[in-house]
Amino acid sequence: MHERPMVETIKKRLREKRRFIQVILGPRQVGKTTAIQQVVNSGRVPFHYAAADLPAPPSTQWISNQWELARIKAEGKTRVILALDEIQKVAHWSSEVKRLWDEDGRLGKNIHVVLLGSSSLLIQKGLSESLAGRFELVRFPHWSWLEMKGCFGWAIDQYVYFGGYPASASLIRNESRWGQYIRDSLIETALSKDILLLNRVEKPVLLRQLFVLACEYGGQVLSYQKILGQLQDAGNTVTLAYYQRLLEGAFLIQGLQKWSGNALRLRNSSPKWLPLNTGLISALSGQSFKEWRNDPVKWGRLVESSVGADLLNKGILEGVEVYYWREGNNEVDFVLRKGSAITAIEVKSGQKKMDTRGLFMFKKHYPRAKTLIVGYGGMGLEEFLEIPIAKLTA
Repeated sequence: MHERPMVETIKKRLREKRRFIQVILGPRQVGKTTAIQQVVNSGRVPFHYAAADLPAPPSTQWISNQWELARIKAEGKTRVILALDEIQKVAHWSSEVKRLWDEDGRLGKNIHVVLLGSSSLLIQKGLSESLAGRFELVRFPHWSWLEMKGCFGWAIDQYVYFGGYPASASLIRNESRWGQYIRDSLIETALSKDILLLNRVEKPVLLRQLFVLACEYGGQVLSYQKILGQLQDAGNTVTLAYYQRLLEGAFLIQGLQKWSGNALRLRNSSPKWLPLNTGLISALSGQSFKEWRNDPVKWGRLVESSVGADLLNKGILEGVEVYYWREGNNEVDFVLRKGSAITAIEVKSGQKKMDTRGLFMFKKHYPRAKTLIVGYGGMGLEEFLEIPIAKLTA
């Protein structure tokens, strides 16, 4: 069974003296639960696992009950691993975890706690409110090209179309079934359980429409005003911005901001919409792999979205920020920033002419920036997706 690189990080931390709660955070179906199973199976440490992903959200008493079961196993100084999955489903979970964690410290209980979650907003809110200084984050992004190729022998075009959902890999020979699985088991579950069930959403239809639109316009800049013009009962830009944050918190999409070097202008820019997994785009489109591949314009946009998703998923692990840049008619697809290092990336996927004026003008504005072309006239797509993002910003 494939073991993601983050698993070794968790193993090492759980072998250390009890100091921090380990928080595993990432989208659904990327191996978070499998990872904790691999961790506990690699040793002989007693463990207790429980998931809060129940038909009705449990109360904090559920946490207390699971914790007590772990304490029973932690007789004397015995080290025990307690893993609580989908913890964000429990209202006020962070205050209860804090109470029990601090109590264990006073009692000398050697319980190593791992929390797993698939809603970034709710997890981060709970951590900042009650658990400051008591936790470490382990981020689990969508699967990379190297992982999908290594585990399933995919070609690069398959990765661009089907994306990085490992559980769906066995279904790709039946594209209709694959698409239904992505829509029902991943998209609908994330929207219903990770957003609508746990957040105040006055216009759920609008939130769903915004998600569909973000996938339809993947890799493109689309202002809130233009979105308002396409949707019925769309409310206002404040509502759209809030729903965007909810979708981002469920690891479904990201709205890239325009790079300007000025924080205020960044906040006021129109977003460039990027699903974090191209499988979302393909599944919602209802069009086959062949139909996408035979349309140079659409395929080019999907390739650009694949590059953007790759940069975002890698960037979250390495602290690299991702933007786009536009000045008049000149545009750069992606801008990476880590510290003072800036890298501009242009994707040339066939439908675009070999026009590098965007990179030229960006370099003129930011002389110290590195520039890179991916695709025609530059680095091959497959080669680019295999490069660690740290090398792009070194």
